[in-house]
Amino acid sequence: MNMDFWRDKQVLITGHTGFKGGWLSIWLQLLGAKVTGYALSPPTRPSLFEVAGIDKGIHSILADIRDGKALQREFERTLPEIVFHLAAQPLVRYSYIEPVETYATNIMGTVNVLEAVRKTGSVRAMVNITSDKCYENREQQQGYQEGDPMGGHDPYSSSKGCSELITAAWRKSFFNPLTDGQHRVAVASARAGNVIGGGDWANDRLIPDMFRSFEAGEWARIRHPDAIRPWQHVLEPLSGYLLLAEKLYSSTDYAQGWNFGPDEGDARPVSWIADRLTRMWGKGVGWKQDEQTHPHEASILRLDSTKARTRLGWKPGWKIDEALGATAEWYQAFSAGAQMRQKCEEQIQLFMTAQS
Repeated sequence: MNMDFWRDKQVLITGHTGFKGGWLSIWLQLLGAKVTGYALSPPTRPSLFEVAGIDKGIHSILADIRDGKALQREFERTLPEIVFHLAAQPLVRYSYIEPVETYATNIMGTVNVLEAVRKTGSVRAMVNITSDKCYENREQQQGYQEGDPMGGHDPYSSSKGCSELITAAWRKSFFNPLTDGQHRVAVASARAGNVIGGGDWANDRLIPDMFRSFEAGEWARIRHPDAIRPWQHVLEPLSGYLLLAEKLYSSTDYAQGWNFGPDEGDARPVSWIADRLTRMWGKGVGWKQDEQTHPHEASILRLDSTKARTRLGWKPGWKIDEALGATAEWYQAFSAGAQMRQKCEEQIQLFMTAQS
């Protein structure tokens, strides 16, 4: 990552009130970028947005990406050079409850962002952040590669596969250097693994659910302890998004889909993660399997990030034990009343050192 590249760059992030968007906002401010955030109000309470003061030092707009006209007006006001699209309905189980909202946000929201990019001459690079669940899951042992088919059993996964297809269609139709002969805007998509880290309080996610139980002095309930996921700290994929945006800014050669997953050995069963976190918390807590009936979720999911490693020079900075340690440390600091903006900045600096 080129630290100097980001100084004074105009960057717009959709979804800055969420978990990943909040961490990305802090990181970009540390790099000297001028950040505009566009999103709904924080989806949880507490939230990373509130406890880390994400709105300090950025232009924060609380609005809905489903309103395409309002979004376009903000693009015209701020004239971003680089756009990170993270705003989404991000939960698998919630998508079974509210499928229409999920598709409206994840599909038409993406269309609205792409249209705003198309109509705003200042934009040179856009990264659409989707999900590892965008792939048609065949319960295979090997990691999914960028050319594998899109799909999805549940509404969330399906909507993310659709978002990938929409991005590819806009890239070919409106941002194709082969047809217009010049670089105006380069559009890529990015797929990450199961991200963990401090400041995530979403329901039906393993880490937040476990820490809520620990804080209450209760045993955590785990839905699918044998499910295998590509676990990684939130800073891992964010470093990939930042690196990808740098490349896109100067070349359309990188306007493609990219995986940013952990090392193969860090794809672990849910039970393995739960055991590690239980020991790290160290207060006599534990977990047990939730025997209730739950909607379908994939049993095995791995990503192959060979392309990002070889073509972008990207690599993970923390192994899974380091990622879990940083996560537990963050939540324990929050419980102790620490300054969480400072904790976030400290962890970003430690991660950049580890990745260098």
